[in-house]
Amino acid sequence: MQSERVASRSADPRDSRESRSGTPQLDAVSLAIIEQLQEDGRRPYAAIGKAVGLSEAAVRQRVQKLLDQGVMQIVAVTDPLTVGFRRQAMVGIHVEGDVESVADALTAMSECEYVVMTAGSFDLMVEIVCEDDDHLLDVINKRIRAIPGVRSTESFVYLKLKKQTYMWGTR
Repeated sequence: MQSERVASRSADPRDSRESRSGTPQLDAVSLAIIEQLQEDGRRPYAAIGKAVGLSEAAVRQRVQKLLDQGVMQIVAVTDPLTVGFRRQAMVGIHVEGDVESVADALTAMSECEYVVMTAGSFDLMVEIVCEDDDHLLDVINKRIRAIPGVRSTESFVYLKLKKQTYMWGTR
């Protein structure tokens, strides 16, 4: 099925370029490489090359370019509970003033795994991974609430992680 999808796309020999906004514009082959790696991040470049119609070396170069451009990352995704982090929470944050400066401060905190500016009930949503409840309390009460511009927070403590995937494919 994957090779059928790749075959139906028209390959652009220029591979990926940047648009005027600075966002990389990806051709069909680069998108197919990303999809291959989303299915299995350890898939050999030779196998990817066979599926997308490139040599192993060409796939290696394209993957490196996608990594350098920040289009993707290749990482090991763990269940935090199995590696010593017993508490996860999503925290909604109301901000007064510059949302980006608060987002930047949160991004610098190692416990904040996911920081997103939103349009809705909260200005920011932040996923926090902590060792235990005391650690979570310290992060929220002493560190997040101390950031200039943070008006209020609302915490949503995770009771159980049911699904976490990165298989949304490409467009």
